[in-house]
Amino acid sequence: MSTPPEQTPAPEPRKPADWEPLIRAGGVVVSILAALISGFLEINLSTLRSGDLVTIWRGDAIGSGGGPLLGLSILLAGGLNWAIAWFAVTTTRRRWALAPPWALWTLLMLGAAGVRTDEGDYLLGGENWVALVMILVGSLTYAIFSYRLILKRSLP
Repeated sequence: MSTPPEQTPAPEPRKPADWEPLIRAGGVVVSILAALISGFLEINLSTLRSGDLVTIWRGDAIGSGGGPLLGLSILLAGGLNWAIAWFAVTTTRRRWALAPPWALWTLLMLGAAGVRTDEGDYLLGGENWVALVMILVGSLTYAIFSYRLILKRSLP
């Protein structure tokens, strides 16, 4: 006769690691870094002129070419800020995650508008209409995203 095989208790299933706090913190950190990088990019591109499309290839600085100002930084402020706001709220599943990148981006723009370079120029001057509209559009983008979150009462 055969003897039944020895019964060993089944191993208990492992409890999955709770990654949610780490993902939330990572989402906030990435959104803050993205707001910082996009802010610096938008500040640099606020002086982009149509003549720069040729002079940049020769190694000249942005803003050294002639022609009218291009509003590329306005489009970037609207698009990138919307994407950063969506990313922050979606990864953290919390509405408050919108506040840190919004505050950092706004403080960066206000600081750039009030800081003078060594030559005495402002980083974002009052005569640069692209910079002024960029600040308006960027801040309104965060505000509209926040307002839509309040109205929908659900996260994206």
